[in-house]
Amino acid sequence: MPTARLTEAVAGAFLPRPPDSIGVAVSGGGDSMALLHLMHDLAKRHDTRLFAVTVNHNLREGAEAEARAVGDYCAALGVPHDILIWDDWDGKGNLQASARDARYRRMAEWAEHLGVGTIAVGHTADDQAETVLMRLGRRAGVDGLAAIPPRTVRHGIVWVRPLLSVTRADLRWYLRQNGIGWSEDPSNDDNRFVRIKARQALAALGDLGIDASGLAVVAAQMRDARSALDWQTFLAARELAHVNAGAVVLQERRLRIQPEEIQRRLLVRALGWVSGNDYPPRRTAVATLMAALRAGQAATVDGCHALRVDEDIWVFREHEAVRHLRSCPGVPWDGRWRVMPIQGHERPAKDLHIAALGHEGIAQCAEWRAAGLPFPVALSTPAVWRDDTLVAAPLVGAAQNWHAALQAGEETFFAGLLSH
Repeated sequence: MPTARLTEAVAGAFLPRPPDSIGVAVSGGGDSMALLHLMHDLAKRHDTRLFAVTVNHNLREGAEAEARAVGDYCAALGVPHDILIWDDWDGKGNLQASARDARYRRMAEWAEHLGVGTIAVGHTADDQAETVLMRLGRRAGVDGLAAIPPRTVRHGIVWVRPLLSVTRADLRWYLRQNGIGWSEDPSNDDNRFVRIKARQALAALGDLGIDASGLAVVAAQMRDARSALDWQTFLAARELAHVNAGAVVLQERRLRIQPEEIQRRLLVRALGWVSGNDYPPRRTAVATLMAALRAGQAATVDGCHALRVDEDIWVFREHEAVRHLRSCPGVPWDGRWRVMPIQGHERPAKDLHIAALGHEGIAQCAEWRAAGLPFPVALSTPAVWRDDTLVAAPLVGAAQNWHAALQAGEETFFAGLLSH
Protein backbone atom coordinates (compact mmCIF):
# COMPACT_ATOMS: atom_id res chain seq x y z
CA MET A 1 0.00 0.00 0.00
CA PRO A 2 1.50 3.38 -0.99
CA THR A 3 2.37 5.82 1.78
CA ALA A 4 -0.30 8.22 0.48
CA ARG A 5 -3.00 5.58 1.12
CA LEU A 6 -1.80 5.08 4.68
CA THR A 7 -1.77 8.81 5.26
CA GLU A 8 -5.30 9.09 3.87
CA ALA A 9 -6.53 6.27 6.11
CA VAL A 10 -5.26 8.03 9.23
CA ALA A 11 -6.41 11.48 8.14
CA GLY A 12 -9.86 10.15 7.24
CA ALA A 13 -10.41 9.06 10.84
CA PHE A 14 -9.98 12.61 12.17
CA LEU A 15 -10.74 15.13 9.43
CA PRO A 16 -12.25 17.63 8.78
CA ARG A 17 -11.77 18.80 12.38
CA PRO A 18 -9.07 16.94 14.30
CA PRO A 19 -9.17 17.42 18.08
CA ASP A 20 -6.82 20.02 19.56
CA SER A 21 -5.01 17.17 21.32
CA ILE A 22 -4.84 13.43 20.61
CA GLY A 23 -3.26 10.56 22.48
CA VAL A 24 -1.71 7.58 20.73
CA ALA A 25 -1.20 4.17 22.34
CA VAL A 26 2.23 2.75 21.48
CA SER A 27 3.34 -0.69 22.63
CA GLY A 28 6.54 -0.72 20.58
CA GLY A 29 5.22 -3.32 18.14
CA GLY A 30 5.10 -2.70 14.41
CA ASP A 31 1.46 -1.65 14.20
CA SER A 32 1.65 0.95 16.94
CA MET A 33 5.05 2.30 15.84
CA ALA A 34 3.67 2.88 12.35
CA LEU A 35 0.60 4.55 13.84
CA LEU A 36 2.80 6.81 15.97
CA HIS A 37 4.74 7.97 12.92
CA LEU A 38 1.58 8.52 10.86
CA MET A 39 -0.13 10.37 13.72
CA HIS A 40 2.95 12.57 14.15
CA ASP A 41 2.68 13.62 10.51
CA LEU A 42 -1.06 14.33 10.91
CA ALA A 43 -0.49 16.35 14.08
CA LYS A 44 2.19 18.50 12.40
CA ARG A 45 -0.05 19.29 9.44
CA HIS A 46 -3.03 20.30 11.58
CA ASP A 47 -1.31 21.91 14.55
CA THR A 48 -2.63 19.22 16.89
CA ARG A 49 -0.88 18.34 20.14
CA LEU A 50 0.12 14.67 20.18
CA PHE A 51 0.81 12.67 23.34
CA ALA A 52 2.04 9.07 23.39
CA VAL A 53 1.53 6.44 26.09
CA THR A 54 2.86 2.93 26.67
CA VAL A 55 1.39 0.49 29.19
CA ASN A 56 3.93 -1.93 30.66
CA HIS A 57 2.07 -4.96 32.01
CA ASN A 58 5.20 -6.42 33.66
CA LEU A 59 4.28 -9.81 32.22
CA ARG A 60 7.47 -10.69 30.34
CA GLU A 61 11.16 -9.99 30.25
CA GLY A 62 12.12 -7.14 27.96
CA ALA A 63 8.85 -5.21 28.32
CA GLU A 64 10.48 -2.43 30.33
CA ALA A 65 13.28 -1.98 27.79
CA GLU A 66 10.75 -1.86 24.93
CA ALA A 67 8.75 0.82 26.73
CA ARG A 68 11.91 2.89 27.21
CA ALA A 69 12.78 2.45 23.53
CA VAL A 70 9.38 3.88 22.60
CA GLY A 71 10.11 6.81 24.89
CA ASP A 72 13.44 7.44 23.17
CA TYR A 73 11.80 7.41 19.75
CA CYS A 74 9.06 9.78 20.92
CA ALA A 75 11.71 12.13 22.30
CA ALA A 76 13.39 12.19 18.90
CA LEU A 77 10.04 13.14 17.34
CA GLY A 78 9.32 15.72 20.02
CA VAL A 79 6.23 13.83 21.22
CA PRO A 80 5.62 13.76 25.00
CA HIS A 81 5.56 10.15 26.20
CA ASP A 82 4.50 8.43 29.41
CA ILE A 83 4.89 4.86 30.62
CA LEU A 84 2.06 3.44 32.74
CA ILE A 85 2.56 0.35 34.90
CA TRP A 86 0.05 -2.42 35.45
CA ASP A 87 0.97 -5.05 37.99
CA ASP A 88 -2.41 -5.79 39.56
CA TRP A 89 -3.21 -9.17 38.02
CA ASP A 90 -4.10 -11.70 40.72
CA GLY A 91 -3.48 -14.74 38.53
CA LYS A 92 -7.18 -15.48 38.15
CA GLY A 93 -9.36 -15.37 35.05
CA ASN A 94 -8.33 -14.56 31.49
CA LEU A 95 -4.93 -12.87 31.49
CA GLN A 96 -5.27 -11.24 28.07
CA ALA A 97 -8.77 -9.91 28.86
CA SER A 98 -7.62 -8.59 32.26
CA ALA A 99 -4.61 -6.90 30.69
CA ARG A 100 -6.74 -5.35 27.94
CA ASP A 101 -9.31 -3.97 30.38
CA ALA A 102 -6.58 -2.60 32.64
CA ARG A 103 -4.79 -1.04 29.67
CA TYR A 104 -7.89 0.88 28.57
CA ARG A 105 -8.63 1.99 32.12
CA ARG A 106 -5.09 3.22 32.80
CA MET A 107 -4.86 5.04 29.48
CA ALA A 108 -8.24 6.70 30.07
CA GLU A 109 -7.03 7.98 33.45
CA TRP A 110 -3.83 9.24 31.80
CA ALA A 111 -5.79 11.04 29.08
CA GLU A 112 -8.17 12.63 31.55
CA HIS A 113 -5.23 13.97 33.53
CA LEU A 114 -3.81 15.57 30.37
CA GLY A 115 -7.16 16.91 29.17
CA VAL A 116 -7.08 14.59 26.15
CA GLY A 117 -10.43 13.25 24.98
CA THR A 118 -9.32 11.05 22.04
CA ILE A 119 -6.80 8.20 21.84
CA ALA A 120 -5.73 6.47 18.62
CA VAL A 121 -4.96 2.75 18.80
CA GLY A 122 -3.29 0.57 16.18
CA HIS A 123 -5.74 -2.23 15.41
CA THR A 124 -5.35 -3.42 11.82
CA ALA A 125 -7.28 -5.38 9.20
CA ASP A 126 -5.50 -8.49 10.52
CA ASP A 127 -6.80 -7.84 14.05
CA GLN A 128 -10.24 -7.36 12.57
CA ALA A 129 -10.06 -10.62 10.63
CA GLU A 130 -8.81 -12.58 13.66
CA THR A 131 -11.64 -11.17 15.75
CA VAL A 132 -14.21 -12.23 13.13
CA LEU A 133 -12.80 -15.78 13.13
CA MET A 134 -12.83 -15.99 16.93
CA ARG A 135 -16.41 -14.77 17.07
CA LEU A 136 -17.47 -17.24 14.40
CA GLY A 137 -16.18 -19.88 16.78
CA ARG A 138 -18.51 -18.49 19.45
CA ARG A 139 -21.52 -18.58 17.10
CA ALA A 140 -21.73 -14.78 17.09
CA GLY A 141 -24.55 -12.85 15.47
CA VAL A 142 -24.49 -9.54 13.62
CA ASP A 143 -23.07 -7.56 16.54
CA GLY A 144 -20.24 -10.01 17.11
CA LEU A 145 -19.30 -10.24 13.46
CA ALA A 146 -19.21 -6.44 13.21
CA ALA A 147 -16.04 -7.04 15.22
CA ILE A 148 -13.84 -4.08 16.12
CA PRO A 149 -15.56 -0.72 15.54
CA PRO A 150 -13.55 2.16 14.05
CA ARG A 151 -14.62 4.45 16.90
CA THR A 152 -15.95 3.78 20.41
CA VAL A 153 -16.42 5.56 23.72
CA ARG A 154 -15.03 3.85 26.81
CA HIS A 155 -14.27 5.27 30.25
CA GLY A 156 -15.28 8.68 28.91
CA ILE A 157 -12.62 8.62 26.14
CA VAL A 158 -13.13 8.37 22.37
CA TRP A 159 -10.99 5.52 21.00
CA VAL A 160 -10.21 5.78 17.28
CA ARG A 161 -8.79 2.97 15.14
CA PRO A 162 -7.55 4.54 11.90
CA LEU A 163 -5.82 1.42 10.55
CA LEU A 164 -8.67 -1.10 10.40
CA SER A 165 -8.48 -1.20 6.60
CA VAL A 166 -4.67 -1.61 6.61
CA THR A 167 -2.84 -4.92 6.89
CA ARG A 168 0.18 -5.68 9.04
CA ALA A 169 2.15 -6.32 5.87
CA ASP A 170 1.35 -2.80 4.66
CA LEU A 171 2.60 -1.33 7.94
CA ARG A 172 5.80 -3.40 7.97
CA TRP A 173 6.52 -2.12 4.46
CA TYR A 174 5.94 1.46 5.66
CA LEU A 175 8.26 0.97 8.65
CA ARG A 176 11.06 -0.39 6.46
CA GLN A 177 10.62 2.41 3.93
CA ASN A 178 11.04 4.97 6.71
CA GLY A 179 13.80 3.18 8.62
CA ILE A 180 11.66 2.75 11.75
CA GLY A 181 12.42 -0.12 14.10
CA TRP A 182 9.94 -2.09 16.15
CA SER A 183 9.84 -4.93 18.68
CA GLU A 184 8.17 -8.31 18.36
CA ASP A 185 6.15 -9.68 21.27
CA PRO A 186 7.05 -13.38 21.81
CA SER A 187 3.44 -14.09 22.78
CA ASN A 188 2.53 -13.49 19.11
CA ASP A 189 3.84 -17.02 18.48
CA ASP A 190 2.26 -18.61 21.55
CA ASN A 191 -0.64 -20.73 20.33
CA ARG A 192 -1.97 -21.19 23.85
CA PHE A 193 -3.84 -17.96 23.08
CA VAL A 194 -7.01 -18.16 20.98
CA ARG A 195 -6.05 -15.08 18.95
CA ILE A 196 -2.79 -16.71 17.85
CA LYS A 197 -4.69 -19.81 16.78
CA ALA A 198 -7.00 -17.57 14.76
CA ARG A 199 -3.96 -15.89 13.19
CA GLN A 200 -2.56 -19.27 12.15
CA ALA A 201 -5.97 -20.38 10.84
CA LEU A 202 -6.24 -17.21 8.78
CA ALA A 203 -2.94 -17.98 7.08
CA ALA A 204 -4.26 -21.43 6.18
CA LEU A 205 -7.47 -20.03 4.69
CA GLY A 206 -5.73 -17.96 2.04
CA ASP A 207 -6.22 -20.63 -0.62
CA LEU A 208 -9.98 -20.17 -0.26
CA GLY A 209 -9.70 -16.45 -0.85
CA ILE A 210 -10.33 -15.74 2.84
CA ASP A 211 -7.81 -13.16 3.95
CA ALA A 212 -7.49 -10.22 6.33
CA SER A 213 -8.71 -7.63 3.85
CA GLY A 214 -11.74 -9.70 2.87
CA LEU A 215 -12.82 -10.39 6.45
CA ALA A 216 -12.35 -6.71 7.28
CA VAL A 217 -14.83 -5.93 4.50
CA VAL A 218 -17.26 -8.50 5.96
CA ALA A 219 -16.93 -6.83 9.37
CA ALA A 220 -17.68 -3.43 7.81
CA GLN A 221 -20.79 -4.86 6.13
CA MET A 222 -21.92 -6.35 9.45
CA ARG A 223 -21.50 -2.91 11.04
CA ASP A 224 -23.83 -1.47 8.40
CA ALA A 225 -26.36 -4.21 9.16
CA ARG A 226 -26.02 -3.54 12.89
CA SER A 227 -26.64 0.17 12.33
CA ALA A 228 -29.87 -0.65 10.49
CA LEU A 229 -30.99 -2.97 13.30
CA ASP A 230 -30.10 -0.36 15.91
CA TRP A 231 -32.20 2.24 14.12
CA GLN A 232 -35.22 -0.05 13.94
CA THR A 233 -34.77 -0.96 17.60
CA PHE A 234 -34.66 2.73 18.51
CA LEU A 235 -37.89 3.40 16.58
CA ALA A 236 -39.57 0.44 18.26
CA ALA A 237 -38.42 1.63 21.69
CA ARG A 238 -39.96 5.04 21.11
CA GLU A 239 -43.26 3.34 20.36
CA LEU A 240 -43.43 0.76 23.14
CA ALA A 241 -41.00 1.63 25.95
CA HIS A 242 -40.75 4.17 28.73
CA VAL A 243 -38.75 4.57 31.93
CA ASN A 244 -40.40 4.52 35.37
CA ALA A 245 -38.46 4.74 38.65
CA GLY A 246 -35.28 3.64 36.87
CA ALA A 247 -36.97 0.58 35.36
CA VAL A 248 -37.56 0.05 31.65
CA VAL A 249 -41.22 -0.72 30.98
CA LEU A 250 -42.15 -2.42 27.69
CA GLN A 251 -45.66 -2.86 26.31
CA GLU A 252 -45.82 -6.63 26.02
CA ARG A 253 -48.25 -6.87 23.08
CA ARG A 254 -46.38 -4.34 20.95
CA LEU A 255 -43.08 -6.00 21.83
CA ARG A 256 -44.42 -9.43 20.85
CA ILE A 257 -45.23 -8.36 17.28
CA GLN A 258 -41.70 -7.06 16.67
CA PRO A 259 -39.21 -9.30 14.82
CA GLU A 260 -37.35 -11.63 17.17
CA GLU A 261 -34.06 -9.78 16.78
CA ILE A 262 -35.63 -6.41 17.63
CA GLN A 263 -37.20 -7.92 20.75
CA ARG A 264 -33.85 -9.36 21.77
CA ARG A 265 -31.98 -6.11 21.21
CA LEU A 266 -34.50 -4.12 23.20
CA LEU A 267 -34.22 -6.48 26.15
CA VAL A 268 -30.41 -6.54 25.98
CA ARG A 269 -30.30 -2.75 25.97
CA ALA A 270 -32.73 -2.58 28.90
CA LEU A 271 -30.63 -5.04 30.90
CA GLY A 272 -27.41 -3.14 30.17
CA TRP A 273 -28.91 0.24 30.99
CA VAL A 274 -30.32 -0.96 34.31
CA SER A 275 -27.28 -3.00 35.40
CA GLY A 276 -24.57 -0.65 34.10
CA ASN A 277 -22.55 -3.68 32.93
CA ASP A 278 -20.01 -3.01 30.17
CA TYR A 279 -20.73 -6.28 28.37
CA PRO A 280 -24.11 -7.71 27.34
CA PRO A 281 -25.34 -11.01 28.77
CA ARG A 282 -24.77 -14.14 26.75
CA ARG A 283 -27.24 -14.85 23.97
CA THR A 284 -28.38 -18.08 25.66
CA ALA A 285 -29.17 -16.18 28.88
CA VAL A 286 -31.25 -13.65 26.94
CA ALA A 287 -33.05 -16.44 25.07
CA THR A 288 -33.93 -18.06 28.40
CA LEU A 289 -35.20 -14.72 29.68
CA MET A 290 -37.38 -14.19 26.59
CA ALA A 291 -38.85 -17.68 26.89
CA ALA A 292 -39.67 -17.09 30.56
CA LEU A 293 -41.41 -13.80 29.82
CA ARG A 294 -43.48 -15.36 27.05
CA ALA A 295 -44.62 -17.99 29.53
CA GLY A 296 -45.60 -15.27 31.99
CA GLN A 297 -42.73 -16.09 34.34
CA ALA A 298 -40.16 -13.82 35.97
CA ALA A 299 -36.41 -14.20 35.45
CA THR A 300 -33.13 -12.66 36.60
CA VAL A 301 -30.10 -11.87 34.42
CA ASP A 302 -26.94 -9.90 35.20
CA GLY A 303 -28.28 -8.36 38.41
CA CYS A 304 -31.57 -7.42 36.76
CA HIS A 305 -35.07 -8.73 37.32
CA ALA A 306 -37.69 -8.96 34.57
CA LEU A 307 -41.35 -9.82 34.99
CA ARG A 308 -44.68 -9.28 33.32
CA VAL A 309 -47.26 -7.20 35.18
CA ASP A 310 -50.63 -7.02 33.43
CA GLU A 311 -49.85 -5.75 29.90
CA ASP A 312 -46.30 -4.59 30.61
CA ILE A 313 -42.87 -6.13 31.01
CA TRP A 314 -40.75 -4.47 33.69
CA VAL A 315 -36.95 -4.69 33.57
CA PHE A 316 -35.45 -3.38 36.80
CA ARG A 317 -32.65 -3.78 39.32
CA GLU A 318 -32.74 -7.05 41.22
CA HIS A 319 -33.07 -6.36 44.95
CA GLU A 320 -30.49 -9.02 45.80
CA ALA A 321 -27.90 -7.17 43.69
CA VAL A 322 -28.24 -3.93 45.68
CA ARG A 323 -29.43 -4.87 49.16
CA HIS A 324 -25.98 -4.49 50.70
CA LEU A 325 -25.06 -1.23 48.90
CA ARG A 326 -24.64 1.91 51.00
CA SER A 327 -23.68 5.47 50.10
CA CYS A 328 -23.84 8.94 51.59
CA PRO A 329 -26.49 11.43 50.44
CA GLY A 330 -25.35 13.09 47.22
CA VAL A 331 -22.90 10.26 46.43
CA PRO A 332 -24.01 7.99 43.55
CA TRP A 333 -25.82 4.87 44.74
CA ASP A 334 -25.65 1.76 42.57
CA GLY A 335 -23.80 3.88 40.03
CA ARG A 336 -27.15 5.32 38.88
CA TRP A 337 -28.97 7.29 41.54
CA ARG A 338 -28.20 10.55 43.29
CA VAL A 339 -30.40 11.15 46.35
CA MET A 340 -30.39 14.65 47.83
CA PRO A 341 -32.61 16.96 49.89
CA ILE A 342 -34.87 19.13 47.76
CA GLN A 343 -33.28 22.53 47.09
CA GLY A 344 -33.92 25.02 49.87
CA HIS A 345 -33.88 22.45 52.65
CA GLU A 346 -31.00 22.08 55.07
CA ARG A 347 -28.04 19.80 54.47
CA PRO A 348 -28.61 16.17 55.38
CA ALA A 349 -27.47 14.99 58.79
CA LYS A 350 -24.22 13.05 58.85
CA ASP A 351 -25.86 9.96 60.33
CA LEU A 352 -28.00 9.36 57.22
CA HIS A 353 -27.20 6.91 54.43
CA ILE A 354 -28.72 5.74 51.14
CA ALA A 355 -29.71 2.09 50.70
CA ALA A 356 -32.38 0.03 48.96
CA LEU A 357 -35.91 0.34 50.31
CA GLY A 358 -36.16 -3.43 50.76
CA HIS A 359 -38.65 -5.35 52.85
CA GLU A 360 -37.74 -3.38 55.97
CA GLY A 361 -38.51 -0.10 54.22
CA ILE A 362 -41.76 -1.35 52.72
CA ALA A 363 -42.88 -2.29 56.24
CA GLN A 364 -42.26 1.33 57.34
CA CYS A 365 -43.88 2.94 54.29
CA ALA A 366 -47.61 2.31 54.22
CA GLU A 367 -48.15 4.56 51.19
CA TRP A 368 -45.76 2.72 48.84
CA ARG A 369 -48.60 1.29 46.69
CA ALA A 370 -49.72 4.79 45.69
CA ALA A 371 -46.63 5.13 43.46
CA GLY A 372 -48.00 2.38 41.20
CA LEU A 373 -44.78 0.35 41.24
CA PRO A 374 -44.83 -3.45 41.35
CA PHE A 375 -43.65 -4.75 44.73
CA PRO A 376 -40.31 -6.20 43.42
CA VAL A 377 -39.54 -2.89 41.67
CA ALA A 378 -40.21 -0.88 44.83
CA LEU A 379 -37.84 -3.11 46.82
CA SER A 380 -34.77 -2.04 44.85
CA THR A 381 -35.48 1.72 44.76
CA PRO A 382 -33.13 4.02 46.73
CA ALA A 383 -34.24 5.26 50.14
CA VAL A 384 -32.83 7.42 52.93
CA TRP A 385 -32.08 5.69 56.22
CA ARG A 386 -30.96 6.54 59.74
CA ASP A 387 -29.64 3.25 61.05
CA ASP A 388 -32.66 0.91 60.65
CA THR A 389 -35.24 3.70 60.47
CA LEU A 390 -36.64 4.82 57.12
CA VAL A 391 -36.36 8.59 56.69
CA ALA A 392 -37.56 8.99 53.08
CA ALA A 393 -38.39 6.93 49.99
CA PRO A 394 -38.70 9.48 47.16
CA LEU A 395 -39.68 7.02 44.42
CA VAL A 396 -42.58 5.45 46.29
CA GLY A 397 -44.32 8.60 47.48
CA ALA A 398 -42.59 9.14 50.82
CA ALA A 399 -40.34 11.97 49.65
CA GLN A 400 -40.13 13.92 52.94
CA ASN A 401 -38.33 16.75 51.08
CA TRP A 402 -35.88 14.36 49.37
CA HIS A 403 -35.34 13.86 45.65
CA ALA A 404 -33.93 10.84 43.77
CA ALA A 405 -32.73 11.32 40.20
CA LEU A 406 -30.94 9.16 37.68
CA GLN A 407 -27.45 10.52 37.16
CA ALA A 408 -27.50 10.17 33.39
CA GLY A 409 -31.21 10.79 32.82
CA GLU A 410 -33.91 8.64 31.28
CA GLU A 411 -33.11 9.63 27.69
CA THR A 412 -29.79 7.77 27.88
CA PHE A 413 -31.73 4.52 27.55
CA PHE A 414 -33.01 5.55 24.12
CA ALA A 415 -29.77 7.24 23.05
CA GLY A 416 -27.82 4.11 23.91
CA LEU A 417 -29.72 2.14 21.29
CA LEU A 418 -27.81 4.10 18.64
CA SER A 419 -24.44 4.56 20.34
CA HIS A 420 -22.14 1.84 19.04
